[in-house]
Amino acid sequence: MDLIALIGALVFFVGVLASVALHEIGHMVPAKLFDVRVTQYMVGFGRTLWSRRRGETEYGVKLIPFGGYVRMIGMFPPARDGRLRRGSTGPFQTLIEEARNTSAEETPPGEEHRLFYTKKWWQKLIIMSGGPLMNVFLAILLFGIVLMGFGMDVLKPTVSAVPDCVVPATEGARKCTDQDPLSPAKKAGLRVGDQIVAFNGTRVDSWDEVSGLIRDAGAGAVTIGIVRDGRSQTLHTDLIAADRPNPDDPTEFQRVGFLGVSPTVVRERQGPIAVFGEMGRLTGATAQAMVHIPERMVGVAKAAFGDKREMDSPMSIIGASRVAGEIASASQVSVGDRIATFLQWLGALNLFIALFNFIPLLPLDGGHIAGAIYEAIRRAFARLRRRPDPGYVDVARALPLAYAVASVIAVMGVLLLYADIVNPVRISN
Repeated sequence: MDLIALIGALVFFVGVLASVALHEIGHMVPAKLFDVRVTQYMVGFGRTLWSRRRGETEYGVKLIPFGGYVRMIGMFPPARDGRLRRGSTGPFQTLIEEARNTSAEETPPGEEHRLFYTKKWWQKLIIMSGGPLMNVFLAILLFGIVLMGFGMDVLKPTVSAVPDCVVPATEGARKCTDQDPLSPAKKAGLRVGDQIVAFNGTRVDSWDEVSGLIRDAGAGAVTIGIVRDGRSQTLHTDLIAADRPNPDDPTEFQRVGFLGVSPTVVRERQGPIAVFGEMGRLTGATAQAMVHIPERMVGVAKAAFGDKREMDSPMSIIGASRVAGEIASASQVSVGDRIATFLQWLGALNLFIALFNFIPLLPLDGGHIAGAIYEAIRRAFARLRRRPDPGYVDVARALPLAYAVASVIAVMGVLLLYADIVNPVRISN
């Protein structure tokens, strides 16, 4: 790894740590606002490298820079009878009671009202949502800088290339042979620089509209309205049916209408509406990718022991930083494009951190969020039925599952780190 790549990787790594630190601030600020006692704010895990106390809170940095935490007292309520139990039988019950006991022992006399579990459900919801929402904000900010400041590539309905023949998509890029049919665009007489303004009598303003109409038309005669050298013309040709990648899933092929032209790519700055539209698209894509993480981890495990590492493989912070370093050192790409890609990469990571933490399982933030929402629903139903207040939701009962989830996350993290060291994802050869 050259010096520029190393610097890029380190800068990205620091950016990730800053994102983690801000995530925890997203928890800490509303916790203090709602008078929850916060005893620690730490970036990293393990042995403390540096810390300083301000009031009741210790702020610090720890040795292992793969996360962070805010320590709030009273995360778990006492048992129903209000007593602390010791020596409970059964491994799961022991885990639960030890967590309750630790939580209770951290409570200074006279500060019982500052325990996390005693807060209103909506306050707990805000506190636990604050972390992932901070990452959502960072993702919007970073993508906003890219799209509004640097711009994004937009496909225009202006012809940039007209192939001589039709090559099956399954055969990739190759030269034409005598067996390949002439492309419909070539037959129509389309040229580089022609602006497509209509298709089969339907006016079009974007490449997406042109592409959609061509695909839906199937095989058969069509008319194409163009503007060439400032003059409007109408061309005629016969589309053919060809297998082309599905826009929603490039690994699948569809039998669609085919013309044989390439659009012009133009870099354009976008407005706020485009930023939120892109965020919506990325959120859907990220959520879909998260669903497939278990099966993709199988590929990571194989790659860790010699198989090919796929480009869309999950990565640890080390792997992501390495890719960021490659982006920074890509000399064939302009500095502006490298910065934009770098910021997009960090924005995408923040979006993933947010969505992952919203999963409604302990020890993730989503587990406490789900507990707060369940508490609100349960109390609302009790009021409607004129029944006694059922009290706080006992999230401590979910601790056995939380330990299981934490173990799975830890194993995945170790496997990703190992794979990123011995067989990393590479975006360049």
